Amino acid sequence: MAYPFQLPDLGYEHDALEPHIDARTMSIHHGKHHAGYTSKLNAALEGHTDLHGKSAIGLVSDLDALPETIRGAVRNNGGGFINHALFWDVMTPGGADAPSGDLAAAIDAACGSYDEFKARFQSAAGAQFGSGWGWLCSDASGTVSVVATANQDSPHMHGLTPILGVDVWEHAYYLHYQNRRPDYLGAFWNVVNWDRVAARYDAARGA
Repeated sequence: MAYPFQLPDLGYEHDALEPHIDARTMSIHHGKHHAGYTSKLNAALEGHTDLHGKSAIGLVSDLDALPETIRGAVRNNGGGFINHALFWDVMTPGGADAPSGDLAAAIDAACGSYDEFKARFQSAAGAQFGSGWGWLCSDASGTVSVVATANQDSPHMHGLTPILGVDVWEHAYYLHYQNRRPDYLGAFWNVVNWDRVAARYDAARGA
């Protein structure tokens, strides 16, 4: 996908993830926030035809190559565009309870167990000061790691491929959970689409 970028479909109804993520939050989050990042990314790139063939991931992965006048806008809005596209994709109603196969083995190798991974992931996302994201990432060798990023920064900026992400900006949970970010993070596991996470893991390591 390249310029002009289009807001991706959720792939499910706004109420599909209830009671864990409510329909009103999903409607505003996707239809207002993600749509805003999409339109602002397009606006930043409008006069830069030499960049129109690049993917959003390609743009945010090499910010230093961009004109300084649009670097900040691409960092914030390009990051918001790709982060949210991943977020919708790795959630589903009624998904599997846990990863399996090669992904499960990689998580066990990095964290010791699935339960320890969940604890690390929730700790990283929960401790992110202010707005940001918690991530499970893979490098090209298939080694996974848990990281957090501020604002709309992406692990792609640091040479890692995100395969699972949770949004901890307040707009992602405040209508339903108010200031109870840990409750939101605990509920997140009920909607993870482990099939999609595994597919992203396979792509990241070239399997």
